[in-house]
Amino acid sequence: MNDPYHMLSPEERAFADLLERFVAEELAPAAAATDETATFPRAQLDRLAELGLMGANLPERWGGPGISAPGLLRAVELVASGCGSTVSALTAHYLATDAILIGGTDDQRGHWLPKAATGEVLGAFALTEPGAGSDPADMRTRARRAGRGWRLKGAKCFISNGGEADLLVVFAVTDPDAGHRGIGAFLVEKGTPGLVAGRPERTMGLRGGHVVTLDLDCDLPPDALLGGVAGQGFKTAMRTLDNGRVEVAAMCLGLAGAALRLAVAYARDRTIGGEPLAARQGIRWMLADMALDFEAARLLALEAARRRDLGGRFGEAAALAKLAASEMAGRVTDKALQIHGGYGYTRDFALERLVRDARIMRIYEGSSEIQRNIVAAHLFA
Repeated sequence: MNDPYHMLSPEERAFADLLERFVAEELAPAAAATDETATFPRAQLDRLAELGLMGANLPERWGGPGISAPGLLRAVELVASGCGSTVSALTAHYLATDAILIGGTDDQRGHWLPKAATGEVLGAFALTEPGAGSDPADMRTRARRAGRGWRLKGAKCFISNGGEADLLVVFAVTDPDAGHRGIGAFLVEKGTPGLVAGRPERTMGLRGGHVVTLDLDCDLPPDALLGGVAGQGFKTAMRTLDNGRVEVAAMCLGLAGAALRLAVAYARDRTIGGEPLAARQGIRWMLADMALDFEAARLLALEAARRRDLGGRFGEAAALAKLAASEMAGRVTDKALQIHGGYGYTRDFALERLVRDARIMRIYEGSSEIQRNIVAAHLFA
């Protein structure tokens, strides 16, 4: 099979090779314990910072390595193949820094992004609310002028990194009568009075990638408004989520690719009636279908990454990639578990964790139903 990442530069290939070794030698061996104990992967993120991955989504001007979007896709895929909890925390950090990159002033970018790239600052992206998940226009968190600054009041839920982050990008309504144009984004630092994070939710998968509820009743300085202009938050959020959906597709590729490799190895090594499981046509066809599903999703993800690098809007490509990859990951991990039989259902095998980790991919950063709505809207535009 041809190299799907043939477009990467020699430097990007060397970086991917380094990351692949780290995943095999350090990240993957710790994944089961991270899941079992539901421990936030702070140590793993520190190691990723040493490797330069915490700022891999950023251009060189703001402290990143300036790699291409396909290079970033490959990096996220590799991390996901080793530990779903770690890649969840990593990509949540990317959402925050992408929001600052897209919607911030140069002063805000210069102050926060280099620190985020070195791992000194961990970010979180606080958009979802108890009553406003798939449609951010329904949000109830409010920000009103208070003296020279702002008064922020409301609640957010299912916020990845929310209890650990040094900096949160929080979205709030600044003008209730302006619809989408009445939403702003605000930079809220850890320790701000009135910012309270709940305990991590007891999630089915990605158990170390903590998600929390945030209660907000905060006074913020004038420069906390991202971009310095009220009403730009919705646009920033949507552009950030386009990036994030390509990264979710990469996460799905990592999880599904790991499951597929495990299934092939198990089918080769497992003998029944004196012959390997892989000798049975039903198993071979199942694996072939899994490979077909995986490769088709990767092509859509690479196309979305290519479109991202062009610099224009790529919402349809991102939605297609996220939809295809997340649903593929569900099918592939489930079939891989089926091939393992009863062993795959036990926690002694990694398949059980991969199935659980993959399930959320069809829900967060826009459910499969929302992605279908986006694609359909482009069809009828």
